[in-house]
Amino acid sequence: MRIPPERYNVATMLDANIDAGRADKIAIYCEDQRITYAQLLATSCRFANALAGLGVGREQRVLMVMGDTPDFPAVFFGAIRLGAVPVPVNPRYRPADYRFFAEDSDAQVVVVDEDLVPTISEAFEGMPHAPNIVSSGEAEFPILRLADLLATQPDTFDPAPTHRDDMAFWLYSSGSTGNPKGVVHLQRDIPYTCETYASQIWDIREDDIVFSRVLFHAYGLGNALTFPIWAGASTVLDPRRPTPENIMQTVERFRPTIFGIVPTLYNAILNTPACVDADLASVRLCVSAAEPLPPETFRRWQETYGAAILDGIGSTEMLHIFCSNSSSDLRPGSSGKPVPGYSLRIVDEEGQDLPSGETGNLLVRGGSAAPFYWHRRERSQQTMLGEWVFTGDRYRRDDDGFYWYEGRADDMMKVAGEWVSPIEIENTLLEHPRVDEAAVVGIPVDGVLRIKAVIIPRDGPASDELTVALQEWCKERLQRFQYPHLVEYVTELPKTLTGKIQRYRLREDP
Repeated sequence: MRIPPERYNVATMLDANIDAGRADKIAIYCEDQRITYAQLLATSCRFANALAGLGVGREQRVLMVMGDTPDFPAVFFGAIRLGAVPVPVNPRYRPADYRFFAEDSDAQVVVVDEDLVPTISEAFEGMPHAPNIVSSGEAEFPILRLADLLATQPDTFDPAPTHRDDMAFWLYSSGSTGNPKGVVHLQRDIPYTCETYASQIWDIREDDIVFSRVLFHAYGLGNALTFPIWAGASTVLDPRRPTPENIMQTVERFRPTIFGIVPTLYNAILNTPACVDADLASVRLCVSAAEPLPPETFRRWQETYGAAILDGIGSTEMLHIFCSNSSSDLRPGSSGKPVPGYSLRIVDEEGQDLPSGETGNLLVRGGSAAPFYWHRRERSQQTMLGEWVFTGDRYRRDDDGFYWYEGRADDMMKVAGEWVSPIEIENTLLEHPRVDEAAVVGIPVDGVLRIKAVIIPRDGPASDELTVALQEWCKERLQRFQYPHLVEYVTELPKTLTGKIQRYRLREDP
């Protein structure tokens, strides 16, 4: 892979499009807005000037509490252009969470969507040295407005002469316990993901139009922002809630060629009658990540829309997907094979490599790896193992080189002396015609670990007869001990904003 020059600022991805003659090309479609590359560059330069005017300096942090709007890329690249460090975070957290982010990052400025200004103001109440709040809309509070700041600034700004190994941006990675961890990424990391996954798996081209969701997340940041800008393509942003109806309306309106969401949303679309007849003829590539794509969801999607979904695994620490299926090498239910530019190992608890067929801990090596967690020295030492990064995922590799997810290390269950993967049971349950969604966890019952399935039923009420039918369904298709001893029926599963099932919450309330 090409290494950026020693002095490199990743915000110059925008300048490269101007140099390539794309000044008037649409970079961003968002509802009725059309933003050209020239306009995006100018706005990002104005924001860099505005930050400098507020006293923000090199490597000082700019917290971003923003949804999928054109303001996001302007703020993100504007901060990097200055040499500051943008820190996008989930816009659906509580005030206490935003106070933590501001204090942990020592942010000098927070840019926030208009509807979240009251939440941020509450978060910073009484906080010593609170950051400046900049609203992207018509806020009623005595704070700064983004439009006012930009209106008075010049539309040029020389990019800071940052080193390729300088901090460029952070992403916060949350776990099941404790506060989120600030994952530090360097100026060189974005182009590495573009030249590996975007180039080798997507074969992204200048004439592509990409539609994906959730820019604050590593998966969405690459899909919907850095990949299309690197390629000189166009992206579609949708600030609305990612409901099945909204997503498919956007697909039909803007006719994307590349479409990337998470498995939960693929499944939700399939289970929404109004979406069944949606026109996906423009889409040449569907991609998935953030959690495993069940084979049944793959089958139903291909049957309904005539398109395969390329599933893969990535992480915030690696910035994007490092193992993926491809159009020419695809096995439903698997995470595919290593993306060119990345290496994988499956090891036991002593760090020794395991042969094909055995389940162990997944390690990954590649040029986009984060060097450390901010203010988490011990955790950094546990995760960043020299060239290798410990993912916390349990995997096995088959004889053909495909990697199969068995669950997070803390999700694995030992039942009757045997290790059991929740993913295998969930995938089997999803093949049953009465199951819409399923999550499996292990819970202690009278001192013995038992398998519990939490089910959203389809086509009719839950019953004892359905429970028995689901248990027999699993017994017939899996090992005899791989069936849910307990079955609970719900109308909704706890999930993160990006669609991951929060299994730890299901274990909290047996």
